[in-house]
Amino acid sequence: MEAKPYLKEINLQRENVPSFNSYPFNIPAVSNLSTLKFHADVTFIVGENGTGKSTLIEAIALCLGFGIEGGTKNVQFKTHNNGSQLFEYLKTIKSFKKPSDYYFLRAESFYNVATYMEEVDYLVEYGNKSLHTQSHGESFMAALSLKLKGKGLYIFDEPEAALSPSRQLEALAIIDKLVTNHSQFIIATHSPILLAYPNATIYQLDETGIKKVRYEDTEHYMVTKYFLNNHHEVMKVILDKT
Repeated sequence: MEAKPYLKEINLQRENVPSFNSYPFNIPAVSNLSTLKFHADVTFIVGENGTGKSTLIEAIALCLGFGIEGGTKNVQFKTHNNGSQLFEYLKTIKSFKKPSDYYFLRAESFYNVATYMEEVDYLVEYGNKSLHTQSHGESFMAALSLKLKGKGLYIFDEPEAALSPSRQLEALAIIDKLVTNHSQFIIATHSPILLAYPNATIYQLDETGIKKVRYEDTEHYMVTKYFLNNHHEVMKVILDKT
């Protein structure tokens, strides 16, 4: 029996939701959610700003026992209280086998995790080098290439935020290496580069809810392709140059 996916699916316990008229349950991606199934290797969650990507990925992470700032499950501090209660209404369906490694990489709070790692003097698994003496992108890559060991369940929220296009390609190679080493990824992203990972499941969030889409049908792919092929004309229109 195949161990992956470690996280098979999540179910929204709709009968327990107090009201679908208040945040976060009034977000279409949540109000229309019943079951979300995950790919054994890589699942992407995409959508326009405000459609609930980070809200959903945060809830999945919290439901699995991660702290709201990210890091391993041992990192449980928090610097804010603006997380939603969605995770309290999710039920996880897991594999018979647990992963041996876990990590929640959250772009917006990775700086806080890096600070915490220095405060507790635990940088050995990040290359024994201060994450704050590196660029944001370098510290992200240190987490990807050094901290993640394989046979893991990894939750990422917009990892491309600190990565150049070439670094995103490098990140794809690391992700594939970890997938080959029996890992599973669930990633919220805006990156058309990361989304190109072969055979991944892509869920698009919009005003109607959540639907599975092909890579070529994502707005990220279509807009990027059109812009690169027609950038002179697009810029004339955007800048109102005739």
